[in-house]
Amino acid sequence: MYKILLVDRCYFTRTGLESWLNQTDFFPAAFLVTALNNLMLAKEHIIQWQPDLIVADLFGFKHDLHHIEQFSSLLAACGKENRLILLQSGEDAALADYCAQYPLQASLLKTAPLETLARVIDAAVLERPAREMPQIAAPLLTRQEEKVLSLWMEGRSNQSIASKMCINGKTVYTYKRNIRMKLGMDNRFTPFLSLPESVN
Repeated sequence: MYKILLVDRCYFTRTGLESWLNQTDFFPAAFLVTALNNLMLAKEHIIQWQPDLIVADLFGFKHDLHHIEQFSSLLAACGKENRLILLQSGEDAALADYCAQYPLQASLLKTAPLETLARVIDAAVLERPAREMPQIAAPLLTRQEEKVLSLWMEGRSNQSIASKMCINGKTVYTYKRNIRMKLGMDNRFTPFLSLPESVN
């Protein structure tokens, strides 16, 4: 069995790919698939879970300036051991060039036929020995922490987050502290770092 991590902002793409990868008719190997829509969580997941393959559409995150800073740390976490297939829309050549400086297993347009993607996935995972009993990754953040992180990254204040989630403002502060510790964030501004000049 092989471990695959899907990183895509679009819920429908993530769930569609996850369902497709779990259809045994298409692939000779069995997969354990985890899907995420957050770059910081994806980076930590790569480091801790060590997937055999990462299939990522980073282009959905490019309009959020605080996400673009995280591309380099996510791509750096994808070493030779964790093969990366990059899905792209073809609209952003600068971002594609930026990603190309990191080791990629393949770079495909999102419009590529599923048969092509299946061949690339097969080639990538079959180069590695199968794991007999893969460990299921424990979530890095609780559901409440994930909600706080999403609202926090939208730029909401503690009071706004507390109001939205019907919790106390001090509880939001505690959640943020726990999130920073779990994700190794240096300070409370880490999710909002500005875009590096070279990626523009």
